[in-house]
Amino acid sequence: MRFRLPPLNALRAFEAAGRCGSMSAAAEELAVTPAAVSHQIKTLEDYFGFSLFARSVRSIRLTERGAVLMPYLSDGLESWTEGCRKLVADDNDRPLVISSAPVFAGKWLVRRLSEFNDLHPQITVRLDGSLSVVDFANDEVDAAIRFGTGPYPDLHADALVNEDVAPVCSPALLEGPVELRHPADLARCTLLHVDWYAAAGTQPDWAMWLKAAGVENIDASRGPVFTSDSLAVEAAINGGGVALVSEFLVRQDLDRGRLVKPFDLVLPSNHWYWFVCPKESIERPKVNVFRDWLVAAIASDSNL
Repeated sequence: MRFRLPPLNALRAFEAAGRCGSMSAAAEELAVTPAAVSHQIKTLEDYFGFSLFARSVRSIRLTERGAVLMPYLSDGLESWTEGCRKLVADDNDRPLVISSAPVFAGKWLVRRLSEFNDLHPQITVRLDGSLSVVDFANDEVDAAIRFGTGPYPDLHADALVNEDVAPVCSPALLEGPVELRHPADLARCTLLHVDWYAAAGTQPDWAMWLKAAGVENIDASRGPVFTSDSLAVEAAINGGGVALVSEFLVRQDLDRGRLVKPFDLVLPSNHWYWFVCPKESIERPKVNVFRDWLVAAIASDSNL
């Protein structure tokens, strides 16, 4: 039968008092009161059924039995401390693995990652662009950026940015033979569609946008379909048509003139990009630092 250990706090109090030779010194080291140390040692003595210290008015000394226990406990706590140090060192040495929805990784995160690297050069980030649902228990992934409606009750989750969508196209398309001044003019344009992956659920599409714009008699299903926002955006940049995509994710393309918004109508969505990780992982310094930077960077972009 396995031996049942006494309370850890009692063992730590005994070891500190025995090593320091003083209840007060042990209390200072453990950041508790001398009375708390004395109480913990009394708990340990009650557990064993004999005294571990001989007490006088101004001093304490180990009893014969206390002296037998002391080296084993000191060695054990030192071994435990070394194991904790090694665990932290190993965690600091390994890369911080972030799994991200590919469009978020490609259209926003990789463009801002150098800022994080400059601020935290000691943290190496490994970015995995994937739509797969992460199994944090078995996959070597520290945190993920996912697209959905939430919430995620079994995980720590931060909502990052909403996926409101708007039509975008190449500026060359506006300069071509097809005028694009009013939503009804889309009847003469190629509509680019994103086949939202199953995990995302229902997303705004061309049929919803045209209805909100008050446009009828346009076949909202015509035009090529892409399995990724990134592909639809690239097709739009290259003059392949008008895409209905996240305004946030194409902000840099809009700012640099690679894309334009021919119309002001933005269709709201109940989908967000989320930062998710196991609840216990958010206490790890590297994960927490990356989360804080990500939230602040997106908030800064969203306020522009």
